[in-house]
Amino acid sequence: MELHVLEETLAIARLAADAPVPPWVAGRDFLAVVRTPRELSIVCRDDAVPATHAEVERGFRALAVAGTLDFTLTGIVASLATPLAAAGISIFGISTYDTDHILVRADRLADAKAVLAAAGHTVR
Repeated sequence: MELHVLEETLAIARLAADAPVPPWVAGRDFLAVVRTPRELSIVCRDDAVPATHAEVERGFRALAVAGTLDFTLTGIVASLATPLAAAGISIFGISTYDTDHILVRADRLADAKAVLAAAGHTVR
């Protein structure tokens, strides 16, 4: 599988389930907003999240699976997560209509790229 490393450093923020989507997410490159009955999660550029925001994990980099994936495909995320888990590298996964993304801590990006390459994936 071919993966592309996205340029921006990302953050994962947690807000109250009934919170409105904050204006600081607007106009950013990579953005994922997910609301559940328990929370509102936002993944966006690290520099977009206010320094005063209490519930945030910073310093992630994203690897995107190249191309558009068919909904009938299986095991895509597992083929990425399994070797990373074996190497002790945690991930935060995001799937979109077109493809899958995995986020890793920026300080583990080089390790993640090496592990994925050793597992037969191409990382650009």
